[in-house]
Amino acid sequence: MLVVFDLDGTLIDSRVDLAQSANALIIERGGEPLPVERITGMVGEGAKLLVQRALTAAGLAPDVDTALPRFLDLYDERLLAHTELYPGTREMLDAVAGNARLAVLTNKPQHHTERILDGLSIRSHFAAVIGGDSPLGRKPDPAGLQHLVRQAQVSESDTVLVGDSAIDLRTARAAGIRICLVRFGFGFTHAEPELTGAELIADAPRDIPRLLQLGH
Repeated sequence: MLVVFDLDGTLIDSRVDLAQSANALIIERGGEPLPVERITGMVGEGAKLLVQRALTAAGLAPDVDTALPRFLDLYDERLLAHTELYPGTREMLDAVAGNARLAVLTNKPQHHTERILDGLSIRSHFAAVIGGDSPLGRKPDPAGLQHLVRQAQVSESDTVLVGDSAIDLRTARAAGIRICLVRFGFGFTHAEPELTGAELIADAPRDIPRLLQLGH
């Protein structure tokens, strides 16, 4: 079995570091900082859209060509300042890894993803990690998920995507793969209007092995 995890809002709570990085960019450009909750609602579709949305919300010109590299530098300085695993995530990964192959599929850039996984000491759990700047594109394009399925030599029916957002939901549907959404993630409220009742829903990381019928 293959279990593919989203990163932000699923395995890690990165809200503060992302918001502080976006606000540092806004302040540099003469704007007023935005509330953390507002920036959190912009996360999930890659850094380019986050920067564009944050600058626009702050009333600034969304000059992404120059702003995106600066945002990535600012975020690089804060990558693990406040970011942490959701409580119970490490134990959940241990339980799932005993019974399945694990991978990460995120819209976060590859180098940031690898640094976070290493910094939180969970990189070894994952056989494969695909970031949003890979040639496979970004979710909801299913290409990255389909690549992981082929690489693991499993079927779509033997694969689950675990995520928190409407983007994850659309990605799984486009690939014909089951979805487990985490209610505690910061993207879940945006996914709720698209739920059909067929989705697995986890209220906490410890629920995931049980929902997937893996581990104890």
